[in-house]
Amino acid sequence: MLLELDERVQTVKKIIILALVALGAFAVYRKIQADRAELDLWTEATAASDS
Repeated sequence: MLLELDERVQTVKKIIILALVALGAFAVYRKIQADRAELDLWTEATAASDS
């Protein structure tokens, strides 16, 4: 019975780690998208003032 509990604890730990990695990857993805949007806005604003 103790072995089953230990296996379950290990499984839960793996799931939590996987969820944290997924959240981290999502946060990086959102940051990249925000940076791209800001760069696009900056490019558009500076290009409009050049013409």
